[in-house]
Amino acid sequence: MDGIILAGGAGARMRPLTLSKPKPLLQLQDKPILAWSLMSLRGIVERVLVVVHYLQEQIADFMAAQRIFSDYQLVEQLPQPLGTGHALACCRGQLAGDNFLVINGDDLYPSTALRALGQHDFAILSNRRDDYERYGVVAPDEGGALLRIDEKPPRGRYISPAPCNAGAYKFTSDIFEYAPAKSARGEYEITDYVSAAARDRRVAVVDSPFWLPIGDPAALAAAQTVDLARWIQPL
Repeated sequence: MDGIILAGGAGARMRPLTLSKPKPLLQLQDKPILAWSLMSLRGIVERVLVVVHYLQEQIADFMAAQRIFSDYQLVEQLPQPLGTGHALACCRGQLAGDNFLVINGDDLYPSTALRALGQHDFAILSNRRDDYERYGVVAPDEGGALLRIDEKPPRGRYISPAPCNAGAYKFTSDIFEYAPAKSARGEYEITDYVSAAARDRRVAVVDSPFWLPIGDPAALAAAQTVDLARWIQPL
């Protein structure tokens, strides 16, 4: 099974830290964020595709030097990044098989949760959060299958903590049967692929006990004291 890491964005919310360095290479404790992502996938996927664009030469140099995955490929978002759905579509011709995981390059997940995610044909990872209004709330049916993703709902709509989309997915190549239109932001969203799939097939909702989104300098600073080794086995 392949693993896809979405690492092509410019990291605008992380500026000024990303003016000269891509977000996945910002230091988190004693390693770049990307190293933690790779370690979370180790033993679960055999091969990694890293989607790149902004300052991609630095990511290429890091991947050439790292020893976590020997089998990897860089996939460039061309002609420019047009959202997470576009990043997914860029990988279509590069996948080695029918099954693959997709994770955000600036979020960290427990290896155990990613392994559980990989047991399904189609699945989305969720994590319960008190600040659910900042994210997409995942609404499952009684059998644990996805009904819808409610993007940034108003406070009070759900009982807190609510299950939120953590930005990790399991797909088969059938996901490319769907061709969602651009969102209101003018981008192709991976969540639109997921929502389209959920209308005619089962998309499992897999709960994760841990999720660390690293979206801005404050989040990166707070992450420096998180016990990451509890969730991801470091090298």
